[in-house]
Amino acid sequence: MAQDKERNKRALQALLFRPGNDVCVDCGSPDADWASYTLGVFICFNCSGLHRNIPHISKVKSVRLDCWDDLQVEFMACTGNKNGKAKYESKVPPFYYRPTYSDCAVLREQWVRAKYEAKEFVYIEKQEPYSSGYREGYMWKRGRDNGQFLSRKFILSEREGVLKYFTKQDAREPKAIMKIEHLNATFQPEKIGNPNGLQITYLKDNSTRNIFVYHEDGKEIVDWFNAIRAARFHYLQVAFPGASNADLVPKLTRNYLKEGYMEKTGPKQTEGFKKRWFTLDDRRLMYLKDPLDAFARGEVFIGSAENNYMVLEGLPSGTQGNHWQYGITIVTPDRKFLFACETEADQKGWIATFEKIISRPMLPQEYAVEAHFKHKP
Repeated sequence: MAQDKERNKRALQALLFRPGNDVCVDCGSPDADWASYTLGVFICFNCSGLHRNIPHISKVKSVRLDCWDDLQVEFMACTGNKNGKAKYESKVPPFYYRPTYSDCAVLREQWVRAKYEAKEFVYIEKQEPYSSGYREGYMWKRGRDNGQFLSRKFILSEREGVLKYFTKQDAREPKAIMKIEHLNATFQPEKIGNPNGLQITYLKDNSTRNIFVYHEDGKEIVDWFNAIRAARFHYLQVAFPGASNADLVPKLTRNYLKEGYMEKTGPKQTEGFKKRWFTLDDRRLMYLKDPLDAFARGEVFIGSAENNYMVLEGLPSGTQGNHWQYGITIVTPDRKFLFACETEADQKGWIATFEKIISRPMLPQEYAVEAHFKHKP
């Protein structure tokens, strides 16, 4: 009996060396030390917790710590991650967001549920809630002035090319109309203070506006997120008819490159430094008084080195008014922007991120954005 256990343990661990079995089938984590012996796939510790939430479908064990019988090992050998993906991910739409191990819990849990519980990527008709081009429903939206979350009706219409929301149930006119062309959505559970918190941004008069929403139901908020991605995908397919899916998918939604507090001073550099929340969204560096403000106090365009943009450690000599000691100077063709960080680690993190952007050549459409920033009043 002990020999059988040891033999099974060795056989199971040998399976981890097969192509595909060495990473988690659900999130790609390199530590696939767990397995679902009812689905026949290898998963990581975090995803094993998500599988435990669907015990009627998936039963999990540790590859290294638990006992396995012959039939279970045989099933794992016959299935494995390659076959599991072929079965449960055969019809994932290109726009559907596939979370990785660094994504927030709601995205990872709903991906696992969509795959194995709802079988959304086995049967195309199950994808209706986010792929039909029209979605209507209620979400809790943070009020711009009082910070309270109130239930608001949202409509996403691919045909009209907009996402809009209404403040009153019977209102005919929407409170805001957001063009799909300029829409972005990113999960921000910590910032919003809700595990299902989603930040939606759009452009109004070429300035960024933020709205913060959540839904009590994890599936609902992830369906909204994927509906926005689907609408953006179909818009971009029309806008760039020759582009491949691989070109378009990274443009559907984007996470911010970096966020956090820094101090800043104005163009004359005489009015003292003020603490602001900074969000770096591609080449737009926005600063807000509060992380949950509806719109930025200002934006700085970060171009490329070949267009005379530079980032320098420290502040020009003689600079006064900063409380924080770790300075950053961004040089643009028109002026210098001065920032100060609280810690050296913050300073190094921001500089590394700025350098990455500045080293990247600008795209043709980014020149138009830069021109707008130059002509801003």
